[in-house]
Amino acid sequence: MLTEKFHDVLNHEGVVTVVSWGDSPEPHIANTWNTYLVVTDDERILIPAYGFRKTEKNVNANNKIKMALGSKEVLGYKDYQGTGFVIEGTAKYLESGPEYDMMKEKFSFLSRVLEITVTSAKQGI
Repeated sequence: MLTEKFHDVLNHEGVVTVVSWGDSPEPHIANTWNTYLVVTDDERILIPAYGFRKTEKNVNANNKIKMALGSKEVLGYKDYQGTGFVIEGTAKYLESGPEYDMMKEKFSFLSRVLEITVTSAKQGI
């Protein structure tokens, strides 16, 4: 589901926007960076979390999540400069375990790991 083009985007810096919503219809937006995302062999996305407290509260009430990311360094459709993706999935937080430990080794600042199980990945441009 996560294409080679998606992985190319992760190799370049860019903003990642994570959208969550709990019991409220009002969405919450949090940002991180492409190079902080780690994709597992089974295509879950792991994100180091230090802040992301409102996102965690929302995920505990409603585990659906949307995410947008991109890079101007990767060619999109018809060789346009830049491309991006919209990801949909379900999320949970990890506070221990082998994947938490692996992420803590890479990103010492984290206090938790946001794990996203991808249900849809669409290239936008």
